[in-house]
Amino acid sequence: MLRRLLLPVLVLAATAGLAWPAHAAYPDKTIRLIVPSAPGGAPDALMRALAQQLTLQMNVPIVIDNKPGGSYVIGTMDLVKSAPDGYTLAYGNVVSLATNKSLLTTVPYDVEKDLTLVSNVLRLSNLMVVNNNLPVKTVPELIAYAKKNPGKVAFASDGNGTTAHLGVELFKAMTGTHMLHVPYRAATSAVTDLIGGGIQMMMINTPVSGPLAQAGKVRALAISSPQRSPTYPDVPTIAESGVPGFEVTAWGGIVGPANMPKDVVAKLNAEIRTALASPALRERFRALGADTSPSTPEEFLELSRQETIKWAKVVKFSGAKID
Repeated sequence: MLRRLLLPVLVLAATAGLAWPAHAAYPDKTIRLIVPSAPGGAPDALMRALAQQLTLQMNVPIVIDNKPGGSYVIGTMDLVKSAPDGYTLAYGNVVSLATNKSLLTTVPYDVEKDLTLVSNVLRLSNLMVVNNNLPVKTVPELIAYAKKNPGKVAFASDGNGTTAHLGVELFKAMTGTHMLHVPYRAATSAVTDLIGGGIQMMMINTPVSGPLAQAGKVRALAISSPQRSPTYPDVPTIAESGVPGFEVTAWGGIVGPANMPKDVVAKLNAEIRTALASPALRERFRALGADTSPSTPEEFLELSRQETIKWAKVVKFSGAKID
């Protein structure tokens, strides 16, 4: 009797997998990686290098989707509205995950409620570069020139709230100088005007500014890191050039929408760590002026929290605002 009752159950259990197949292991299709800035800038170049390595590892295409504008808000909101299945990711950095909160009147997303922070990926410094026709060759000379010509030195950035923007705002506050901020949607447009003389100065990520300085198209005055860069050993730090205590370091990593499955986050974090340990990718990052800097999701969230506090103080101290 018991055997007759159990037989249909056993048959059903044995055939259930045929009727309702288990979901394929993640990932099994193309992953879209949103870069909330224009092609050609440091984030774009670095994320393309990472995407190429992850594509090799994960055996699925990872496609870059540039969504510039709005201080990274446009691209970030595209992510926020996406399904939390791991097939839409984005580059999140000091702008979208820290400075926007103190610079924008309204931020339409909450980092902790609307995003999943997967892993930090990189850190990089900025070079302070000037147009070759500007009559300054050192930071002290720039300070003296700016004080003698208040408001006549225009500096460009690749967007409000970036380290290219806030780094100079901090520099202005620490040196008592007045320079005009001109934000651009893309670093490529900004450096074109810098080379042409429409803009006099920038403090931009080394992947963009370094090659220009090495080619003699602009003049490098100093670097924003606390120590000199092995890539540019002859370029002094801003701190050692008469502005003690000055330091600006950019960072960024991979984020997803809120409520991503924990196993997918763990898988992505592990793949990113493996990618960043690759000698080929590490060398590519180094050539672009960046250091690999992986983290756990928890460490990435804590970085966002601490940097939000830090840059809020800089914004208040410098009087920076969205132009």
